[in-house]
Amino acid sequence: MKKFLMVLALASVSVAGMAQETTEKYSVATNSFWSNWFIQANVAYEAFYSNQEKGLGFSKSPFKGFRSNVSPSIAIGKWFTPGLGLRTKATGIWGRSVSTEDKSLNAMKFMNIQEQAMFNLSNLFCGYSDTRVWNFIPYAGVGFLRNFDDNVNAHAASIGVLNTWKLSRKWAVNLDLSFNISDDDIEGVDAPHNVYGTSVAKTDRYFTAEIGLTYNLGKATWNKVPDVDAINALHQSQLDALNAQLADANAENDRLNNLIKNHKCPEAKTVTVKEVATAPVSVFFNIGKSKIASRKDLQNVKALTETNKDGKFVVTGYADSKTGSASFNQKLSQKRAETVANELVKMGVSRDNIEIVAAGGVDSLTPISYNRRATVEIK
Repeated sequence: MKKFLMVLALASVSVAGMAQETTEKYSVATNSFWSNWFIQANVAYEAFYSNQEKGLGFSKSPFKGFRSNVSPSIAIGKWFTPGLGLRTKATGIWGRSVSTEDKSLNAMKFMNIQEQAMFNLSNLFCGYSDTRVWNFIPYAGVGFLRNFDDNVNAHAASIGVLNTWKLSRKWAVNLDLSFNISDDDIEGVDAPHNVYGTSVAKTDRYFTAEIGLTYNLGKATWNKVPDVDAINALHQSQLDALNAQLADANAENDRLNNLIKNHKCPEAKTVTVKEVATAPVSVFFNIGKSKIASRKDLQNVKALTETNKDGKFVVTGYADSKTGSASFNQKLSQKRAETVANELVKMGVSRDNIEIVAAGGVDSLTPISYNRRATVEIK
């Protein structure tokens, strides 16, 4: 049995080594009750250990025919969050009572039905990502086990580890390793309480190694929580731009009033002043992205180009210095500036009149998310 436990441990370690992946993690919004359901179908290799065999010296190898079998396994479940879920799992049909080393005498038809709580540690510790390939999911469950041959029911419990590898949004491959226990009378025979002077455990046990497929029903992903900081920064940027234009307009009105008041010529003149917004206009991005978070940001950019379409513009890209390396942020700020410059070209500005500056990672604005932006200003 120790060898079998070592095999399970090594399998988990090997699987963990395959989980080194780079994914974008983020917070998620709660889905409806009908989302994130799944069904699973596996083929299970089972090794049974009965308390009936205590003191009889049977081989403990899980690969001996008198204690092992292959059976189907099915389950249906739901993820309530990316890290917490429940499933109802049924395994069985062919099993072993292990009262002798004669395979033909040990056959037992059974069914083990359990409700299991699952904990997706990949999402709980590393954050949810809809591009993650491998998920490590320990679970524990309780239920009942029925021996159809002897018409006996027993309590059952299990612990295990479910590993899944994503094939697509709908399909995944499973590797499920588990340890199950049940009451000692599941074979229909009470076990002796002392054999050769040793206490006998009051449970029967079996190990399973399963492989199969998961199919996700309906919506299988989780929606990203909106970047509230970026939205607030957008609103503040728009407010700052309006305040700057208002201040410029008030200053110009004061100047014109002074001209009229001090004018010596008897002939009145009408002066028309066209306001030109000179304050930088900000376009915001989500963390780690060079795609514009909200197309509404481009409305202010378009207003700026309409007043000076043939003029020269400076587009400066930024990233927040708290996220990513300096080299990554330098490239990201360059991509953000180029994204906005491409939008200026679409608005009719000549690319020759656009200067691109990559400022890299900065922390000049608070909160830090305000720095995930690119600015446009008249040169």
